[in-house]
Amino acid sequence: MEQKQKQKQKQPKPNVLVVALAAAFVTLNVNVVCALSLNESLNIDNEVVWFDAAVSAPTQSQPVMVALTLIDSAASKGAVCLDGTLPGYHLDHGFGSGANSWLIQLEGGGWCNTIRNCVYRKTTRRGSSKYMEKKLPFTGILSNKAEENPDFFNWNRVKLRYCDGASFSGDSQDEAAQLNFRGQKIWLAAMDELMSKGMQNANQALLSGCSAGGLASILHCDEFRDLFPTSTTVKCMSDAGMFLDAIDVSGGRTLRNLYAGVVSLQEVQKNLPKTCLNHLDPTSCFFPQNLVANVKTPMFLLNAAYDAWQLQASLAPPSADPHGLWNECKSNHANCNSSQVQFLQDFRNQMLNAVKDFSMSSENGLFINSCFAHCQSERQDTWFADDSPLLENKAIAVSVGDWYFDRRSVKAIDCAYACDNTCHNLNFKEVISTNSMTYSHSTKLSFTMLNLLSALLMPITCSRCIMWFQ
Repeated sequence: MEQKQKQKQKQPKPNVLVVALAAAFVTLNVNVVCALSLNESLNIDNEVVWFDAAVSAPTQSQPVMVALTLIDSAASKGAVCLDGTLPGYHLDHGFGSGANSWLIQLEGGGWCNTIRNCVYRKTTRRGSSKYMEKKLPFTGILSNKAEENPDFFNWNRVKLRYCDGASFSGDSQDEAAQLNFRGQKIWLAAMDELMSKGMQNANQALLSGCSAGGLASILHCDEFRDLFPTSTTVKCMSDAGMFLDAIDVSGGRTLRNLYAGVVSLQEVQKNLPKTCLNHLDPTSCFFPQNLVANVKTPMFLLNAAYDAWQLQASLAPPSADPHGLWNECKSNHANCNSSQVQFLQDFRNQMLNAVKDFSMSSENGLFINSCFAHCQSERQDTWFADDSPLLENKAIAVSVGDWYFDRRSVKAIDCAYACDNTCHNLNFKEVISTNSMTYSHSTKLSFTMLNLLSALLMPITCSRCIMWFQ
């Protein structure tokens, strides 16, 4: 495996990603072939604003395009998207030694916490299958090429689309607003469908997810384990799903306020672990830090210690930083002053404390790098490429494979910023009236405009709207 990585050193580095998003009162509707989907929720003045865009990093070869399949049996089970349409998934069948192995990737895409933004969300691919891409490229952990995805390339690989707005965990409805909060039912219907497609015969299975999907993989991990006989090897991975109940730069709790709305509106408490609800309130039990140590199934946590989404959306959003004192720091971490760096180091310490008990289990795995990144398993350049992020001289793909197949114990925690020169950091650069995202390697900043995206944004009032991602 290490020899394979060394051979890849000769390959050219991927170009940098740039995404420009329009500011307030514009709408964004993108049908770009994507490897990194940008879509999360930001609480501004008690409203969620979320941007939805998709771009792809250059790869050595064209990724396989996988068609969307709708779950026809879902409607009779009440398992529908926010707007009542059928949920869906993309399945690329396994082959060879992986024909009876299954990898399920839960799509991310933020949350909706009010009637208003859930109503808007159902007019997008995050709330309706009417707007979902008919085909998606499979890259990173979903790639079908051994040189891009050494351990899982020939597995049955599934991407379950996200259209409920509560990490596949809600169970309610609002008839007046014609909203269906059926995330839990979607999860169950999807598992029934995939079991009928051959997953019931799996000898190996991995449940994964990115961002809001990473939270979902934690919430549903033990349920996933229970689908299979004890003879089946079943494990779970959460990528960028460690959302912390942290204090923002104003001393408030932006993410807790958002989560409280999600849990209440969608009646998520019905599906939260009793082991948590017995001693904490439902909102607290939606935070991974209060869940991971009690997950019985072996789990791997992949996370950036300085999670770029949380920095942009929950630690220093405009609502917590009305004077824009964090703008330069958020646009590029190299611009952070000493007090801001200390704030970020404190956040890293909270992250490490949150996984301390989890890490004590010999069955669990960790890869926490000191990068400003988010969702590193879905991107080819961060998952497995010539200059991928490394810990203990191992790429993320190698580390996850080593853990899954018990080749070695993986408890990799990076040194504090700024010691890691293998990071692919997400930076933001303001361009006139729009915001752009740059995905840069290490400290080098060179960027190319890929798409000036036309809008899809719920009407809101804010002095400066931030672009943020999933």
